[in-house]
Amino acid sequence: MTKLNLVATAAMGLEAIVAEEVRELGYETRVDNGKVYFEGDEMAIARTNLWLRVADRVKIVVAQFPAKTFDQLFEGVKAVQWEKYLPVDANFPVSGKSVKSTLFSVPDCQAITKKAIVERMKLAYKRLGFLDESGPTFKIEISILKDMATLTIDTSGVGLHKRGYRTTQGEAPLKETLAAALVKISKWSPSRPFVDPFCGSGTIALEAAMIGQNIAPGYNREFISESWPWMKQDIWDKARDEADSLANYDQELTIIGTDIDHKMVAIAQENALEAGFGDLLTFKQMQATDFTTKLTDGVIVTNPPYGERIGEVEEIEKMLRQFGQVMQNYPTWSVYMLSSMEDLEVHYGKKATKKRKLFNGFIRTDLYQYWGQKSKREN
Repeated sequence: MTKLNLVATAAMGLEAIVAEEVRELGYETRVDNGKVYFEGDEMAIARTNLWLRVADRVKIVVAQFPAKTFDQLFEGVKAVQWEKYLPVDANFPVSGKSVKSTLFSVPDCQAITKKAIVERMKLAYKRLGFLDESGPTFKIEISILKDMATLTIDTSGVGLHKRGYRTTQGEAPLKETLAAALVKISKWSPSRPFVDPFCGSGTIALEAAMIGQNIAPGYNREFISESWPWMKQDIWDKARDEADSLANYDQELTIIGTDIDHKMVAIAQENALEAGFGDLLTFKQMQATDFTTKLTDGVIVTNPPYGERIGEVEEIEKMLRQFGQVMQNYPTWSVYMLSSMEDLEVHYGKKATKKRKLFNGFIRTDLYQYWGQKSKREN
Protein backbone atom coordinates (compact mmCIF):
# COMPACT_ATOMS: atom_id res chain seq x y z
CA MET A 1 0.00 0.00 0.00
CA THR A 2 1.22 3.49 -0.89
CA LYS A 3 1.26 6.42 1.54
CA LEU A 4 -0.63 9.30 -0.08
CA ASN A 5 -1.45 12.88 0.84
CA LEU A 6 -5.19 13.25 0.38
CA VAL A 7 -7.72 16.07 0.64
CA ALA A 8 -11.49 16.00 0.99
CA THR A 9 -13.00 19.20 -0.39
CA ALA A 10 -16.06 20.73 1.25
CA ALA A 11 -18.49 23.61 0.88
CA MET A 12 -17.76 26.64 3.04
CA GLY A 13 -18.96 26.13 6.59
CA LEU A 14 -19.03 22.33 6.39
CA GLU A 15 -15.30 21.61 6.90
CA ALA A 16 -15.70 20.62 10.56
CA ILE A 17 -18.36 18.02 9.71
CA VAL A 18 -16.22 16.55 6.91
CA ALA A 19 -13.20 16.44 9.25
CA GLU A 20 -15.30 14.55 11.81
CA GLU A 21 -16.35 12.06 9.11
CA VAL A 22 -12.72 11.52 8.04
CA ARG A 23 -11.64 10.99 11.67
CA GLU A 24 -14.47 8.48 12.20
CA LEU A 25 -12.89 6.45 9.39
CA GLY A 26 -9.62 6.42 11.35
CA TYR A 27 -7.53 9.16 9.70
CA GLU A 28 -5.97 12.21 11.35
CA THR A 29 -6.99 15.53 9.81
CA ARG A 30 -5.79 19.06 9.18
CA VAL A 31 -8.49 21.57 8.28
CA ASP A 32 -8.20 24.57 5.95
CA ASN A 33 -10.79 26.71 4.13
CA GLY A 34 -12.93 24.29 2.13
CA LYS A 35 -10.41 21.48 2.59
CA VAL A 36 -9.72 18.61 5.00
CA TYR A 37 -6.23 17.12 4.58
CA PHE A 38 -5.32 13.59 5.70
CA GLU A 39 -2.89 10.78 4.91
CA GLY A 40 -3.93 7.37 3.67
CA ASP A 41 -3.34 4.55 1.21
CA GLU A 42 -5.33 3.11 -1.70
CA MET A 43 -7.89 1.69 0.75
CA ALA A 44 -8.36 5.20 2.19
CA ILE A 45 -9.28 6.45 -1.29
CA ALA A 46 -11.95 3.74 -1.62
CA ARG A 47 -13.32 4.10 1.92
CA THR A 48 -13.56 7.91 1.94
CA ASN A 49 -15.25 7.97 -1.47
CA LEU A 50 -17.79 5.41 -0.26
CA TRP A 51 -18.44 6.90 3.19
CA LEU A 52 -18.09 10.70 3.14
CA ARG A 53 -21.60 12.17 3.19
CA VAL A 54 -20.76 15.87 3.32
CA ALA A 55 -17.53 16.16 1.26
CA ASP A 56 -17.60 17.22 -2.42
CA ARG A 57 -14.63 15.17 -3.66
CA VAL A 58 -11.55 13.24 -2.54
CA LYS A 59 -8.29 14.21 -4.27
CA ILE A 60 -4.64 13.16 -4.14
CA VAL A 61 -2.33 16.07 -3.34
CA VAL A 62 0.57 15.31 -5.70
CA ALA A 63 2.79 18.31 -4.99
CA GLN A 64 2.95 21.85 -3.60
CA PHE A 65 5.61 24.40 -4.56
CA PRO A 66 6.05 28.17 -5.07
CA ALA A 67 5.36 29.36 -8.63
CA LYS A 68 5.82 33.05 -9.43
CA THR A 69 7.04 32.46 -12.99
CA PHE A 70 6.04 30.12 -15.80
CA ASP A 71 9.52 28.56 -15.61
CA GLN A 72 9.03 27.81 -11.92
CA LEU A 73 5.64 26.28 -12.69
CA PHE A 74 6.99 24.14 -15.54
CA GLU A 75 9.96 22.82 -13.55
CA GLY A 76 7.85 22.21 -10.44
CA VAL A 77 5.32 20.15 -12.41
CA LYS A 78 8.02 18.28 -14.35
CA ALA A 79 9.81 17.31 -11.11
CA VAL A 80 6.80 15.26 -9.97
CA GLN A 81 7.07 11.50 -10.48
CA TRP A 82 3.93 11.34 -12.61
CA GLU A 83 4.77 7.79 -13.68
CA LYS A 84 3.88 6.69 -10.12
CA TYR A 85 0.28 7.70 -10.79
CA LEU A 86 -0.27 7.76 -14.56
CA PRO A 87 0.18 4.79 -16.91
CA VAL A 88 1.75 5.51 -20.31
CA ASP A 89 -1.66 5.67 -22.03
CA ALA A 90 -3.35 7.80 -19.33
CA ASN A 91 -5.90 10.40 -20.41
CA PHE A 92 -5.09 13.41 -18.24
CA PRO A 93 -7.16 16.57 -18.78
CA VAL A 94 -5.85 19.56 -16.80
CA SER A 95 -8.12 22.17 -15.19
CA GLY A 96 -6.90 25.17 -13.25
CA LYS A 97 -7.59 28.14 -11.04
CA SER A 98 -5.54 31.07 -9.79
CA VAL A 99 -6.30 33.38 -6.85
CA LYS A 100 -4.21 36.36 -5.69
CA SER A 101 -1.20 35.12 -7.68
CA THR A 102 1.37 36.53 -10.13
CA LEU A 103 0.44 33.82 -12.64
CA PHE A 104 -3.16 34.87 -13.19
CA SER A 105 -3.82 33.45 -16.67
CA VAL A 106 -5.53 30.11 -16.01
CA PRO A 107 -5.39 28.85 -19.64
CA ASP A 108 -1.61 29.47 -19.73
CA CYS A 109 -1.12 27.70 -16.37
CA GLN A 110 -3.14 24.72 -17.62
CA ALA A 111 -1.17 24.52 -20.89
CA ILE A 112 2.21 24.72 -19.14
CA THR A 113 1.16 22.08 -16.59
CA LYS A 114 0.02 19.75 -19.37
CA LYS A 115 3.26 20.28 -21.32
CA ALA A 116 5.41 19.62 -18.24
CA ILE A 117 3.55 16.36 -17.46
CA VAL A 118 3.94 15.22 -21.08
CA GLU A 119 7.70 15.93 -20.92
CA ARG A 120 8.05 13.95 -17.68
CA MET A 121 5.98 11.03 -19.02
CA LYS A 122 7.93 10.84 -22.28
CA LEU A 123 11.17 10.78 -20.29
CA ALA A 124 9.92 8.18 -17.80
CA TYR A 125 8.35 5.90 -20.41
CA LYS A 126 11.08 6.51 -23.05
CA ARG A 127 8.65 7.81 -25.67
CA LEU A 128 9.56 10.17 -28.48
CA GLY A 129 6.25 11.03 -30.15
CA PHE A 130 2.83 11.99 -28.79
CA LEU A 131 1.19 10.18 -25.87
CA ASP A 132 -2.07 8.76 -27.20
CA GLU A 133 -4.10 9.23 -23.98
CA SER A 134 -6.44 6.35 -24.84
CA GLY A 135 -6.39 4.79 -21.36
CA PRO A 136 -8.02 5.55 -17.98
CA THR A 137 -8.76 9.17 -17.06
CA PHE A 138 -6.86 11.10 -14.38
CA LYS A 139 -8.38 14.55 -13.81
CA ILE A 140 -5.52 16.86 -12.81
CA GLU A 141 -5.95 20.34 -11.33
CA ILE A 142 -3.34 23.08 -11.02
CA SER A 143 -4.45 25.51 -8.32
CA ILE A 144 -2.36 28.61 -7.52
CA LEU A 145 -3.14 30.54 -4.35
CA LYS A 146 -0.88 33.44 -3.31
CA ASP A 147 1.89 32.15 -5.63
CA MET A 148 1.79 28.64 -4.12
CA ALA A 149 0.96 25.95 -6.68
CA THR A 150 -0.92 22.78 -5.68
CA LEU A 151 -1.30 19.80 -8.01
CA THR A 152 -4.12 17.35 -7.34
CA ILE A 153 -5.67 14.29 -8.99
CA ASP A 154 -9.42 13.79 -8.52
CA THR A 155 -10.26 10.27 -7.28
CA SER A 156 -14.05 10.75 -7.25
CA GLY A 157 -14.97 11.82 -10.78
CA VAL A 158 -18.60 12.89 -10.59
CA GLY A 159 -19.06 14.87 -7.35
CA LEU A 160 -19.82 12.86 -4.20
CA HIS A 161 -23.25 14.52 -3.91
CA LYS A 162 -24.35 12.31 -6.82
CA ARG A 163 -25.58 9.31 -4.83
CA GLY A 164 -27.43 7.80 -7.78
CA TYR A 165 -30.96 7.79 -6.33
CA ARG A 166 -32.30 11.00 -7.88
CA THR A 167 -34.59 10.10 -10.77
CA THR A 168 -35.98 13.64 -11.02
CA GLN A 169 -35.64 16.82 -9.00
CA GLY A 170 -37.43 20.09 -8.46
CA GLU A 171 -36.48 23.58 -9.62
CA ALA A 172 -34.28 24.40 -6.63
CA PRO A 173 -32.91 21.09 -5.37
CA LEU A 174 -30.83 20.90 -2.21
CA LYS A 175 -27.48 19.19 -2.76
CA GLU A 176 -27.34 15.77 -1.12
CA THR A 177 -24.12 16.71 0.71
CA LEU A 178 -25.77 19.78 2.28
CA ALA A 179 -28.89 17.76 3.14
CA ALA A 180 -26.71 15.20 4.94
CA ALA A 181 -24.92 18.02 6.78
CA LEU A 182 -28.25 19.42 8.03
CA VAL A 183 -29.25 16.00 9.40
CA LYS A 184 -25.86 15.62 11.10
CA ILE A 185 -26.04 19.09 12.67
CA SER A 186 -29.47 18.22 14.10
CA LYS A 187 -27.91 15.28 16.03
CA TRP A 188 -30.96 13.21 15.05
CA SER A 189 -30.83 9.56 16.06
CA PRO A 190 -32.86 6.75 14.40
CA SER A 191 -34.91 6.16 17.57
CA ARG A 192 -36.58 9.58 17.10
CA PRO A 193 -39.24 10.56 14.55
CA PHE A 194 -38.01 12.72 11.66
CA VAL A 195 -40.09 15.07 9.49
CA ASP A 196 -39.39 17.37 6.54
CA PRO A 197 -42.57 19.44 5.97
CA PHE A 198 -41.19 21.08 2.79
CA CYS A 199 -39.69 17.89 1.38
CA GLY A 200 -39.53 18.74 -2.33
CA SER A 201 -37.91 15.77 -4.08
CA GLY A 202 -37.21 14.12 -0.72
CA THR A 203 -33.44 14.69 -0.44
CA ILE A 204 -33.30 15.50 3.30
CA ALA A 205 -35.52 12.53 4.21
CA LEU A 206 -33.46 10.17 2.02
CA GLU A 207 -30.17 11.36 3.54
CA ALA A 208 -31.66 10.86 7.01
CA ALA A 209 -32.65 7.30 6.07
CA MET A 210 -29.10 6.51 4.91
CA ILE A 211 -27.67 7.96 8.12
CA GLY A 212 -30.29 6.10 10.19
CA GLN A 213 -29.39 2.72 8.66
CA ASN A 214 -25.66 3.55 8.42
CA ILE A 215 -25.63 3.02 4.66
CA ALA A 216 -22.52 4.30 2.86
CA PRO A 217 -23.76 7.06 0.50
CA GLY A 218 -21.41 5.98 -2.30
CA TYR A 219 -22.26 2.28 -2.10
CA ASN A 220 -24.32 2.16 -5.31
CA ARG A 221 -22.22 4.36 -7.57
CA GLU A 222 -18.88 4.28 -9.40
CA PHE A 223 -15.79 6.45 -9.03
CA ILE A 224 -13.23 7.56 -11.62
CA SER A 225 -10.36 5.92 -9.69
CA GLU A 226 -11.95 2.47 -10.10
CA SER A 227 -10.49 2.43 -13.64
CA TRP A 228 -6.92 3.16 -12.48
CA PRO A 229 -4.55 0.19 -12.81
CA TRP A 230 -3.04 0.64 -9.33
CA MET A 231 -6.45 0.88 -7.64
CA LYS A 232 -7.01 -2.89 -7.74
CA GLN A 233 -10.54 -4.31 -7.88
CA ASP A 234 -9.79 -6.19 -4.64
CA ILE A 235 -9.49 -2.86 -2.77
CA TRP A 236 -12.95 -1.73 -3.92
CA ASP A 237 -14.45 -5.16 -3.17
CA LYS A 238 -13.07 -5.06 0.40
CA ALA A 239 -14.29 -1.47 0.94
CA ARG A 240 -17.78 -2.33 -0.32
CA ASP A 241 -17.89 -5.54 1.74
CA GLU A 242 -17.01 -3.48 4.82
CA ALA A 243 -19.77 -0.96 4.00
CA ASP A 244 -22.29 -3.77 3.51
CA SER A 245 -21.37 -5.39 6.83
CA LEU A 246 -21.73 -2.07 8.71
CA ALA A 247 -25.15 -1.22 7.27
CA ASN A 248 -28.12 -1.81 9.57
CA TYR A 249 -30.84 -2.61 7.05
CA ASP A 250 -33.21 -3.79 9.81
CA GLN A 251 -33.16 -0.46 11.68
CA GLU A 252 -36.76 0.76 11.90
CA LEU A 253 -37.23 4.44 11.09
CA THR A 254 -40.06 6.95 11.36
CA ILE A 255 -39.28 9.40 8.55
CA ILE A 256 -42.01 11.50 6.95
CA GLY A 257 -41.79 14.01 4.12
CA THR A 258 -44.67 16.28 3.15
CA ASP A 259 -45.08 18.92 0.46
CA ILE A 260 -47.92 21.08 -0.82
CA ASP A 261 -47.07 20.06 -4.41
CA HIS A 262 -48.38 16.59 -5.31
CA LYS A 263 -45.89 16.40 -8.22
CA MET A 264 -42.94 16.80 -5.82
CA VAL A 265 -44.42 14.14 -3.53
CA ALA A 266 -44.54 11.72 -6.49
CA ILE A 267 -40.91 12.52 -7.35
CA ALA A 268 -39.87 11.99 -3.71
CA GLN A 269 -41.59 8.58 -3.73
CA GLU A 270 -39.79 7.63 -6.97
CA ASN A 271 -36.45 8.69 -5.51
CA ALA A 272 -37.13 6.67 -2.34
CA LEU A 273 -37.87 3.58 -4.45
CA GLU A 274 -34.65 4.12 -6.43
CA ALA A 275 -32.69 4.40 -3.15
CA GLY A 276 -34.24 1.17 -1.84
CA PHE A 277 -36.36 2.89 0.82
CA GLY A 278 -39.76 2.46 -0.84
CA ASP A 279 -41.57 1.00 2.19
CA LEU A 280 -39.47 2.72 4.83
CA LEU A 281 -40.29 6.39 4.22
CA THR A 282 -43.69 8.08 4.11
CA PHE A 283 -44.34 10.93 1.67
CA LYS A 284 -47.68 12.72 1.44
CA GLN A 285 -49.20 15.89 0.05
CA MET A 286 -49.88 18.30 2.89
CA GLN A 287 -49.36 21.91 3.89
CA ALA A 288 -46.68 22.39 6.55
CA THR A 289 -49.17 24.39 8.59
CA ASP A 290 -51.40 21.29 8.86
CA PHE A 291 -48.67 19.39 10.73
CA THR A 292 -50.03 17.30 13.59
CA THR A 293 -48.58 14.37 15.54
CA LYS A 294 -48.92 12.35 18.74
CA LEU A 295 -45.21 11.53 18.67
CA THR A 296 -42.75 13.30 20.97
CA ASP A 297 -39.03 14.16 20.85
CA GLY A 298 -39.08 14.46 17.08
CA VAL A 299 -36.79 16.38 14.76
CA ILE A 300 -37.86 18.60 11.87
CA VAL A 301 -35.12 19.38 9.34
CA THR A 302 -36.30 21.41 6.38
CA ASN A 303 -35.49 23.93 3.66
CA PRO A 304 -38.65 26.08 3.34
CA PRO A 305 -39.10 28.12 0.14
CA TYR A 306 -37.15 31.38 -0.08
CA GLY A 307 -38.86 34.51 -1.37
CA GLU A 308 -37.43 34.16 -4.87
CA ARG A 309 -38.45 30.54 -5.35
CA ILE A 310 -42.26 30.26 -5.24
CA GLY A 311 -44.98 32.82 -4.80
CA GLU A 312 -44.66 36.13 -3.07
CA VAL A 313 -42.50 36.83 -0.01
CA GLU A 314 -45.65 37.82 1.89
CA GLU A 315 -47.13 34.34 1.37
CA ILE A 316 -44.01 32.69 2.79
CA GLU A 317 -43.97 35.07 5.76
CA LYS A 318 -47.61 34.20 6.50
CA MET A 319 -46.87 30.48 6.21
CA LEU A 320 -43.89 30.80 8.61
CA ARG A 321 -46.09 32.62 11.16
CA GLN A 322 -48.70 29.85 11.01
CA PHE A 323 -46.04 27.12 11.15
CA GLY A 324 -44.46 28.77 14.21
CA GLN A 325 -47.86 28.79 15.93
CA VAL A 326 -48.39 25.09 15.09
CA MET A 327 -44.99 24.12 16.52
CA GLN A 328 -45.81 25.82 19.84
CA ASN A 329 -48.03 22.78 20.43
CA TYR A 330 -45.01 20.44 20.22
CA PRO A 331 -42.42 21.69 22.73
CA THR A 332 -40.39 18.45 22.69
CA TRP A 333 -39.77 18.71 18.93
CA SER A 334 -36.59 20.33 17.61
CA VAL A 335 -36.82 22.38 14.42
CA TYR A 336 -33.96 23.11 11.99
CA MET A 337 -34.77 25.45 9.09
CA LEU A 338 -32.32 26.48 6.36
CA SER A 339 -33.33 29.85 4.94
CA SER A 340 -31.97 32.97 3.24
CA MET A 341 -34.67 35.08 4.95
CA GLU A 342 -32.86 37.33 7.41
CA ASP A 343 -36.04 38.04 9.40
CA LEU A 344 -37.21 34.42 9.68
CA GLU A 345 -37.19 34.55 13.49
CA VAL A 346 -39.61 37.53 13.44
CA HIS A 347 -42.12 35.66 11.28
CA TYR A 348 -41.66 32.30 13.03
CA GLY A 349 -42.35 34.13 16.28
CA LYS A 350 -39.38 32.85 18.24
CA LYS A 351 -35.66 33.55 18.54
CA ALA A 352 -33.50 30.63 17.40
CA THR A 353 -31.54 28.69 20.01
CA LYS A 354 -28.59 28.87 17.62
CA LYS A 355 -27.85 30.05 14.09
CA ARG A 356 -25.22 28.66 11.73
CA LYS A 357 -24.11 30.36 8.51
CA LEU A 358 -24.13 28.01 5.50
CA PHE A 359 -24.18 28.31 1.73
CA ASN A 360 -26.88 26.66 -0.36
CA GLY A 361 -24.97 26.74 -3.65
CA PHE A 362 -24.12 30.43 -3.99
CA ILE A 363 -26.98 31.57 -1.75
CA ARG A 364 -25.92 32.68 1.72
CA THR A 365 -28.28 31.11 4.23
CA ASP A 366 -28.64 30.52 7.96
CA LEU A 367 -29.58 27.30 9.65
CA TYR A 368 -32.08 28.40 12.31
CA GLN A 369 -31.97 25.87 15.15
CA TYR A 370 -34.80 25.57 17.67
CA TRP A 371 -33.96 22.94 20.26
CA GLY A 372 -36.90 21.09 21.78
CA GLN A 373 -37.43 20.46 25.48
CA LYS A 374 -36.52 17.00 26.66
CA SER A 375 -39.59 14.95 27.51
CA LYS A 376 -39.75 12.38 30.31
CA ARG A 377 -39.08 9.71 27.68
CA GLU A 378 -35.70 11.33 26.94
CA ASN A 379 -34.63 11.79 30.59
